[in-house]
Amino acid sequence: MKDPRIIVALDFSSTEQALRLAKMLDPMLCRVKIGKELYTAAGPTIVEKLMRDDFEVFLDLKFHDIPNTVANACKVAADMGVWMINVHALGGKKMLVAARDALPLGGTKLIAVTLLTSIGPDDLESIGLNNEPKNVVQKLAWLAHSCGLDGVVCSALEAAQLRQAIGAGFCLVTPGIRPIGALTDDQNRIATPQMAIQNGADYLVIGRPISRAVDPLSILQNLNKEIEAQLTTN
Repeated sequence: MKDPRIIVALDFSSTEQALRLAKMLDPMLCRVKIGKELYTAAGPTIVEKLMRDDFEVFLDLKFHDIPNTVANACKVAADMGVWMINVHALGGKKMLVAARDALPLGGTKLIAVTLLTSIGPDDLESIGLNNEPKNVVQKLAWLAHSCGLDGVVCSALEAAQLRQAIGAGFCLVTPGIRPIGALTDDQNRIATPQMAIQNGADYLVIGRPISRAVDPLSILQNLNKEIEAQLTTN
């Protein structure tokens, strides 16, 4: 597959666990995501090992700090050769522009987190954002777009409105993907793979439905077939 749509979340606390799952997967069928838990436990070496096994890596560290600090962190991450990194859109325009300017065009993709998929309307109200999640997401996505970022992380439920509003060419990465019959776990704004693709998502982050499966490769293959079938009808 030339451009795998699935990003498998390696949400583990050790190198051994992450590499064990990676060996069951196929880098032609997916990319992998390294988040805070695994990166804190294993550091840059886990990135190097996975890239040596031909996996493209989404380094999901959600940088959110003063502009200079975020810019330097993005540059270091890009120098590692990762496929994609992210920052928090709530860091504001100056931070987003600094992050963009720190990276060469056409290299590592830079996307912004809008709202975490675990956040619902009640959570927004508790932090003083008295608005619907979809409205907050759209405002933050437009901010990221205006700052020259490659795309955003958003719920698949918001992907359709963003695709319609911003158009093609702006990358939409959707976590909270759960196949029919899978547990929702700690996610609130979730969707099936078919729904995410139908709504205009480019890449789907899938963790536990694959990582906890008895046969992760078989699940990955089946999900890719479902995605390809949906793409042909879009």
